[in-house]
Amino acid sequence: MKTVPLGNTGVKVSALCLGTMRLNAGDAEKTFYSLLDQYVEAGGTFLDSANIYGGGISESLLGRWMKERRKRSRLFIATKIGFGYSGVDMGLQRHQIETECEKSLKRLGIETIDLYYAHVDDRETPMEETLEVFDQLVRAGKVRFIGASNFQAWRLDEAHWLSQAHGWAQYCCIQQRYSYVRPNPGGSFGFQIVVNEDLLDYCRTRSTTLLAYSPLLSGAYTRLDRSFPKQYLGPDTDARVAALKSVADEIGATANQVIYAWMMQSQPYVIPLLAASTPKQMQENLGALDIKLSTKHMARLNSAGSS
Repeated sequence: MKTVPLGNTGVKVSALCLGTMRLNAGDAEKTFYSLLDQYVEAGGTFLDSANIYGGGISESLLGRWMKERRKRSRLFIATKIGFGYSGVDMGLQRHQIETECEKSLKRLGIETIDLYYAHVDDRETPMEETLEVFDQLVRAGKVRFIGASNFQAWRLDEAHWLSQAHGWAQYCCIQQRYSYVRPNPGGSFGFQIVVNEDLLDYCRTRSTTLLAYSPLLSGAYTRLDRSFPKQYLGPDTDARVAALKSVADEIGATANQVIYAWMMQSQPYVIPLLAASTPKQMQENLGALDIKLSTKHMARLNSAGSS
């Protein structure tokens, strides 16, 4: 699988990252193991989890799969801290990060987390406290790199200057809600922050890698039984969907594949987070790696709905 730089870390990661939020115990475990196998067999190595996913179930399943497959050395593992779940409060205080890091390491069965995210911007905790403990985890070898998720661009910039002033580890990437259809002005997802032009500009100028979660909006682009969230129903929605389907028809691809290809070929480039519940869906997603959009296709997709 194609690889791309992760910020200024000097490390390259898979151009498509596999999210594990939907991993659950029970009858579906075998299916999700097979999806992980399918992704890895395609050359993928970048796996994304969080302590909140299933209250730790996602990390535990991923850890068991890695142990059974003996593939830890080939993989780049990301997980997150910040949102609350059963018995754990929301926040990025020192004790929370230290405690949850140890729990994640144990559930994953690894000695070092490759990428550890601040999953949400905790405005109640001084940013210095959060960044200092992240830096200490890096120096202790428990974490290699740190990233942010659901941060505004100005907060990322504040973190950049604080880390630089103190010589601390810096956020190398930002994971944010992002799709091809643009949200309407004022559309809110609560603590989930949507990519905007300020963030895109920040990522370009600071060489910060952008990762996109919820890129396919739970199947709204292709499934008749799924509708676009109301936050995405704006004045340019129809024009964007029409352009997407037109390009997909021209090149013999699915709308979902075009969305992934558009992200990977954008400036700044974007790493989409894959989600699949069947091998067929996974194969469709992976097929986006073979799509090369022309300059005209990119221009048409980018300009659709613009006045």
